[in-house]
Amino acid sequence: MAGVSTVDLGTEPIGKLLIRQAVPASIGILVMSLNVLVDTIFVGNWIGAIAIAAINVVLPVSFFIAALGMAIGIGGSSIISRALGAKQLDKALDTFGNQITLTFLLTTIFVVLGLYFKDPIIQSFGGKGNIFEPAKVYYTIVLYGVPFLALCMMGNTVIRAEGKPKFAMYAMMIPSVGNLLFDYIFINVLGMGMTGAAWATTGSYMLCLLYIVWYFNSGISVLKVRARYLKFKYAVIKEMASLGFVTLARQAVVSVTYLFMNNILFNLGGEVSVTAYAIVGRMLMFALFPVFGITQGFLPIAGYNYGAQQYLRVKKSIYIAVKYAAVLATLIFILLMAFPEGITKMFTQDSAVLQQTPSAMRWVFAATPIIALQLIGAAYFQAIGKAIPALLLTLTRQGFFFIPLILILPKFFGELGVWVSFPISDVLSTVVTGYFLNKEIKTDLEQKSVMV
Repeated sequence: MAGVSTVDLGTEPIGKLLIRQAVPASIGILVMSLNVLVDTIFVGNWIGAIAIAAINVVLPVSFFIAALGMAIGIGGSSIISRALGAKQLDKALDTFGNQITLTFLLTTIFVVLGLYFKDPIIQSFGGKGNIFEPAKVYYTIVLYGVPFLALCMMGNTVIRAEGKPKFAMYAMMIPSVGNLLFDYIFINVLGMGMTGAAWATTGSYMLCLLYIVWYFNSGISVLKVRARYLKFKYAVIKEMASLGFVTLARQAVVSVTYLFMNNILFNLGGEVSVTAYAIVGRMLMFALFPVFGITQGFLPIAGYNYGAQQYLRVKKSIYIAVKYAAVLATLIFILLMAFPEGITKMFTQDSAVLQQTPSAMRWVFAATPIIALQLIGAAYFQAIGKAIPALLLTLTRQGFFFIPLILILPKFFGELGVWVSFPISDVLSTVVTGYFLNKEIKTDLEQKSVMV
């Protein structure tokens, strides 16, 4: 597949361009998701079902810290896409330098705090009973590698913002393949158990960072790592923070969701229910990879063309992205409704987990065909630099609807109340996002296209 240049973002036919952007992004997300999926399968079969629950307790904490890098990356990449579209290379370089400095500084601070308060953090996220000790082992080692992961997440979004989706795909594939290889060696060959699983994950983050460093020093990128660009600039930090806060807020809500879910399910069904949620959560990461790929491919197209004042192209990119993502989401829905039992058996042979998980999976994915509109709509506002609408729409599903639902419905319906909260929140958030996206298209894009 041919590469995509920054100029192509403003000239290529939208459908063809979206595919060229989305396919590498989808492959990268697929490999990364497969890594999480296969990693969980390895852990479940080689260590035990309780280890799946232990990792599920740790992930929201480590991913929240790593999401600082993603937030800074996406916030800065929105600026970079628009700056490149407007031919403002110096602004793009300043933004990239500030991204590096801010990511390293903030993630290091949070890792130190996370290690200092590790026992209460693990317990608050559902690491109770037999889950606590393996979760503590995994948590401690993985947190050492989180700054590497944060820098990788930041660098990956910048690579995609430059219109280099293949290289962004490689950045996602390298740690995934590395993690699986390390898993086999550390867990299966050396018998290191949870310690091996943790070091496999941390080692994969280091491999990814080595690749990111190579990319920005190879001459492929139009952006360069230079000392003068690493100095903080208030205007850049302010704009980047306002946009990146959307991603950070989303991940914070995800982490809070894990906190509530693990505790609510532990109280309702013990370790078995937490394990069931862990398996369903892995499928949420894995199954929707092509929809997330379309969303990632859409971001630089919308951002670049908005910066270049090609508003009709932006409008067309929204419609095409939603259409492609909706078709893929529907296919995923059909597969998951048909084979939840077989999917669960890949992770574990524990009879209690096998009995509970398939029904939960069907409920969780019940509204999958309509989520494309919600994802693309929220991503659009972020791509064009409208931070407040992007933040609010990003938080609609989990923050405004899902968390209140899982706090209320289980009181009346038990565990069923937890699982039905997923499709209800999907429907409500899609309706809200669709309304505001349609309003934005009519009042902003269509009016500006007439004026240009």
